[in-house]
Amino acid sequence: MALLVQKYGGTSVGSVERIEAVADRVQRHREQGDDIVVVVSAMSGETNRLIGLAKDISEAPSAREMDVLLSTGEQVTIALLSMALHKRGLEARSYTGSQIRITTDSAHGKARIQKIDTEAMQLDLDAGRVVVVAGFQGADELGNITTLGRGGSDTTGVALAAALEADECQIYTDVDGVYTTDPRVVDSARRLEKITFEEMLEMASLGSKVLQIRSVEFAGKYQVPLRVLSSFKEGEGTLITAEENDSMEQPAVSGIAFNRDEAKLTLKGIPDIPGVAARILGPISDANIEVDMIVQNISVDGTTDFTFTVHRNEYENALSVLNNVAKELGAKDVFSDAKIAKVSIVGVGMRSHAGVASTMFRALAAESINIQLISTSEIKVSVIIDEKYMELAVRSLHSAFGLDTSAYGVSKG
Repeated sequence: MALLVQKYGGTSVGSVERIEAVADRVQRHREQGDDIVVVVSAMSGETNRLIGLAKDISEAPSAREMDVLLSTGEQVTIALLSMALHKRGLEARSYTGSQIRITTDSAHGKARIQKIDTEAMQLDLDAGRVVVVAGFQGADELGNITTLGRGGSDTTGVALAAALEADECQIYTDVDGVYTTDPRVVDSARRLEKITFEEMLEMASLGSKVLQIRSVEFAGKYQVPLRVLSSFKEGEGTLITAEENDSMEQPAVSGIAFNRDEAKLTLKGIPDIPGVAARILGPISDANIEVDMIVQNISVDGTTDFTFTVHRNEYENALSVLNNVAKELGAKDVFSDAKIAKVSIVGVGMRSHAGVASTMFRALAAESINIQLISTSEIKVSVIIDEKYMELAVRSLHSAFGLDTSAYGVSKG
């Protein structure tokens, strides 16, 4: 018998039929003797419908009232799922975030969880009930309804699992696990049986859309085992857990991540003096633009080149800011390119395997793919390349690191 927190996203509860299927799954776990807490999102499309209603009233609605409005989506789902469980003879009780006393700060639309009162949930579990909780929401100290922002339901699930000291937090979605790369790009991509929190954080930050970074950070901080599973078919999914002491047995690279949404900007011929980086990136930061990769060249004749990347949505804004900075610094020129992509290899095995970067560079060179920028950490190497070569790069790297073949911790989907 185990205590499981199961989170179901919008597509998993997108219709009455899908909610009935979730109820069937919960029933099977209860028959096996498991205690279950279910966290659900709003039905697929409901949040967008509510946002549309708000926009019909006001182009700039109050953040507080938006939270009141958006929180109703999950309230519908918890009630319907509880009804479906009752129909199956299971005792179940639904709770909104404020009812379960998920206390957050007061940042409407992007609130952060501060504490969770587990008393009511524990009483229900002890009485043999299934607890059904609305994800994505809580309330501040004054009782104002708050929402947690993007990935909020995943975060709710992980937070409840941590507070209840659950055996596992299971994230049910429309994919059956974490893959070595996107199967839509590489047909031979394989499902990982296990991946570390560190690797999943890197994969998520580098472009993998399976889990939101925030929920993985939370799980890693509180050591909550996470499992990604499909709502639409049976399977073991992918377990995300702490790194074990067998990294020598790990493959050097566990996965290939990529991101098309990158843009590159370069200031040419700026004075190579202390503080110049701050004078460039300060105004970029003031414009609320996040910077990803940064490279500064060696000084030649007292000048240097400074290159950085931003999200493509911020490209025009960043370029406008940089043109002003260039005038202030007396830069020779400004170059920009919005047709680039970032491709990354990720794996905790890099710590104990030499030559990983050189293997990557050789594989790209064999395909005549030029590397524009390089960024590294202990468990990842990222490169910026021309966007048109992105899929070719992913396929060549997937093959170069043996991810096409069955290996330790990898299985067919």
